[in-house]
Amino acid sequence: MEKLFKTLDEQLDILKSKGLIIEDEGQAKEILLRENYFFINGYRVLLMNSYADKTFVIGATFRELYSIFLFDRSFRNILFKYLLIIENQLKSVMSYQLSRKYGYRDKEYLNSKNFTSDRTKSRRVKDVLDKMKRQIRVNGTHHMATMHYMNNYGYIPLWVLVKVLSFGMVCELYFILKPEDQVAIADIFGIDTNYLENFLPILSNYRNLCAHEDIVYEHRTEKAIYNTIYHEKLNIPRMDDEYIYGKHDIFAVLIIMKYLLRKDDFRMLMREVEYEVEKLDGVIDSVPVEKILDQMGLPSNYMELVEL
Repeated sequence: MEKLFKTLDEQLDILKSKGLIIEDEGQAKEILLRENYFFINGYRVLLMNSYADKTFVIGATFRELYSIFLFDRSFRNILFKYLLIIENQLKSVMSYQLSRKYGYRDKEYLNSKNFTSDRTKSRRVKDVLDKMKRQIRVNGTHHMATMHYMNNYGYIPLWVLVKVLSFGMVCELYFILKPEDQVAIADIFGIDTNYLENFLPILSNYRNLCAHEDIVYEHRTEKAIYNTIYHEKLNIPRMDDEYIYGKHDIFAVLIIMKYLLRKDDFRMLMREVEYEVEKLDGVIDSVPVEKILDQMGLPSNYMELVEL
């Protein structure tokens, strides 16, 4: 069925027909015009009776709906800030390790012999190296730092190149490294290389969501993180022998950040998350905070992760 254009009044009528209370119609129309009905409406799940009937719970208000929207914006910005910290650290560690071992000129460190000899990954190696060489060609004449090195030295060191590589490409680069280089990098973060390989695609997925301002707080990934010691220590309940929190959700991301961030950074992250959750709970009356946490994939004792 074709989706037709709806005026602001018609958009409000749709929300009211589903049981949402509009306290101030003028303000609501201004918000819908500025923020987009499609985006605002994407946050209705938390206030609905069920996915099936798509009606709002008794007492649900437009103010609450908009508060969830604003909460996700703040939460997304918090998450993005710490994802960028991890991204920068990963780029720094990788460029240091590879430059030290294989050289700092791009013709040296981009030699295919420096990467995995696993024949099943040969195509992947070629694709990643081609992408990196393309970035050198493009940014060598457009990006200030890469232009400086190309014009003055005739090459771009890896520690400069990583600044223009996407987080996804850096993750791809890690996957094609020789096993001993993967171990050396994972050791810097104090984790096993299998865990780092497991974590990176999930972080990349959330990083893209944050960068494109998609809904983050209730997002679920297709890929799950491995069971960790934190699932066990926090006594996360199981269903069908799988933990119900911390596998595909926001709590999984927080567990990953527990592994990869420095203690002070992680503590600050968790305090910021807790503040936003408590602030949202203070303005949402029609549903309990437990429903908010469950929608996010957070166990009620999620803050205990800080002290573990």
